[in-house]
Amino acid sequence: MRIKISHSITYAYDEPVRQLTQILRLTPRDHDGQHVMSWRIEPNIDGRLRAGQDPYGNIVHTFSADGSISGLSIRVDGVVETIDLAGAVRGALERVPPDVFRRDTLLTTPDEALRDFAVKATQADGAPLAKMHALTEALHDEMSCDRSGKRTGIGAAAAFTAREGIPQDLAHVFMTCARQLGLPARYVSGYVAASDALPLAEGAHAWAEVHLDDYGWIGFDCANGQCPTDTHVRIAAGLDFADAAPVRGARKGGSGENLAVSVTARVAGSQQTNQ
Repeated sequence: MRIKISHSITYAYDEPVRQLTQILRLTPRDHDGQHVMSWRIEPNIDGRLRAGQDPYGNIVHTFSADGSISGLSIRVDGVVETIDLAGAVRGALERVPPDVFRRDTLLTTPDEALRDFAVKATQADGAPLAKMHALTEALHDEMSCDRSGKRTGIGAAAAFTAREGIPQDLAHVFMTCARQLGLPARYVSGYVAASDALPLAEGAHAWAEVHLDDYGWIGFDCANGQCPTDTHVRIAAGLDFADAAPVRGARKGGSGENLAVSVTARVAGSQQTNQ
C-alpha cells in the first residue's frame, strides 16, 4: 500500500518570540514493513534545521530560529510504501536491548487495578502471543477512545480508572499491563491511513509493541483492537510518549501561544483529511 502523508503544525504568538527551538520526531525509517519513498520537513521561517538520532535510533530534527518571531509553521509531506506483516517489526534499527523496555515510567506506573486487570484479561491464554492478543481485545472492550485529542499525559492508571482515553493513553495502559506480565513493551508514534475497516483512523496515531522471544517485536493497536497492518506508518518508539513525541519545543519571550494541527494520511489516490 502506498500512503501519502501531510502534517502541518502552526504556532501563532500574541507577542513575538525572541528565540525558539523545536525537537521533531516526524521522520520514518525504512524496515521490512515500510519503505520511505519521499519525505520533506519544511519550516516557513529562516532558521537552522539539523538532523540526528536519539538513543533509541529515532530520527530527530532540531529546528532553531532567532529574531522577532510572531508565528511558525512546520510542514511535513511524504509518501511511504507499506506491507502488512501482521504487526511484526522486522529489519528495524535497534539501538538498545529489549530488556530496557521493562522499566516503568511516570506515564506507565501501575496501580492495583491495572495489575489485577492484566492478570484477569490474560489468565485463560497460555502462550505470550495469545495473552497479548487477549489483552488487546480486553482493553479495546474496556476503554473507549476519545477522538478529540485534547487531553494528554495523565498516565496509564488514571486513564484506566476513567475507562477512556486517546490512543496515547490506551498504548500506555497496554504497555503497563504487558510489563506487569514480565514482557518488554514500548510506545510507538506514527500515522494510520483512513480505512473503513478501522474504527479509529484519523491520521496521527499511537500504539504499542511487545517483545516476544519467539517473534521479536510485535505491534498492538488497542484503539483499533488489532495489530498494526499496512495502514500504519511507524515513526518513533520509546519508553513512553515523552520519548517519541512528534514535537517538543521551548522558546524565549513571547506569550499567548496558539497551536493548530492538521493531518492527512490516506492511501494514494483517495481523499481524506483529518484535523
